Amino acid sequence: MKKLVKLSIVALVAGLVVGCASTSDIDNLQSQIDGLKTSVAQASSDAAGAQSAANDAAARAASAEAAANRAAQYAQDTNAKLDSMFKKTMMK
Repeated sequence: MKKLVKLSIVALVAGLVVGCASTSDIDNLQSQIDGLKTSVAQASSDAAGAQSAANDAAARAASAEAAANRAAQYAQDTNAKLDSMFKKTMMK
């Protein structure tokens, strides 16, 4: 019985010494967590900037498309006028 108690105490002490994390391990993990938080914040900021740039590019593309459509309509109107003038010239 005494032998079992001694073995239990030795096992308990060994388990506490080996199984528990030291303060330096906890501090190391905390510094890694803080570094990851900083990285996540930076990535979030970069993503917000990219989203803003994408929205600006989409707005510019829509504006360019509208200008191209207006130019196409003007060209079509001009062609219609030229055809009309050509037909009038041919009838004379």
